[in-house]
Amino acid sequence: MKRALVAVAVSVGLLSCGVSAGESDSTPPKEESGLFISPSYSWFDLNVNYLDWSGGTVRRTSHTKKDFPYVEFEGGIGWEWGELYFFTDLENPGEGFDSSKAPDDSRWVIKPILDIRIPGLPESIDGLEIHIQDYYLYSDSFIVNNLVVGLAYKFSGENYLFKPFVGLHYMHDSFNSTCHDGYMGGWVANYDFSIMDNRFSLSNWHEFEWDRKDGTYEGGDGEDWGVNGAMALWWHMNDSVTAGLQYRYAYHKLGSESYQNGVIYTLKYNF
Repeated sequence: MKRALVAVAVSVGLLSCGVSAGESDSTPPKEESGLFISPSYSWFDLNVNYLDWSGGTVRRTSHTKKDFPYVEFEGGIGWEWGELYFFTDLENPGEGFDSSKAPDDSRWVIKPILDIRIPGLPESIDGLEIHIQDYYLYSDSFIVNNLVVGLAYKFSGENYLFKPFVGLHYMHDSFNSTCHDGYMGGWVANYDFSIMDNRFSLSNWHEFEWDRKDGTYEGGDGEDWGVNGAMALWWHMNDSVTAGLQYRYAYHKLGSESYQNGVIYTLKYNF
């Protein structure tokens, strides 16, 4: 696929125009064995989404941002030595990969995130992990690949998760060759709660980039820093069905200098 980097083993971003439906959702895991090879938990879901950009975003981006549907398959697997999260999306399904129809053409996205626990650490920093994430978007008109390698730290309890990370950022797209493009930090967070026997979750994924190279933001994001993320409310209707409402936001990101925001409507089927 043109000059794209190969995604790291099984290591967001954005969807160049959208985002994962549940990047920090805590769908109840399916417990399995805890051996080194066999996972201690796993969860998977198939979801349908519609991203509705605000009218202000459409105006500020000169109508380059348009509402669109997408379908997504996502999942998470955990072992004693680490965890893997991933999603893969098809934006504008059924429209075909035809650049003459952009931004109404189909686009394909995959984002794996791999966290590897560091053994032998003191108890005070036992949650420290090697963090690898890769975001890859392919369309007929352009590609984007963002790789981050760094460290993460996991804080978790019975009903919450908070995992901040920071790392070196490497970028490759249709307009720039592979380069070290500054740094990225951020987090995923989730809080589970119940109201009248109904299960809900609040989640947030957030990414902040800084010290980007001039050539990678001039004429696009407009600054050497950028913000990208989403906040979500999830209603776990039962073990199989989850509905979500997400507030999507970005600033100096997604190829625009302006602030961008919208709402994503999501319906998941959990395996």
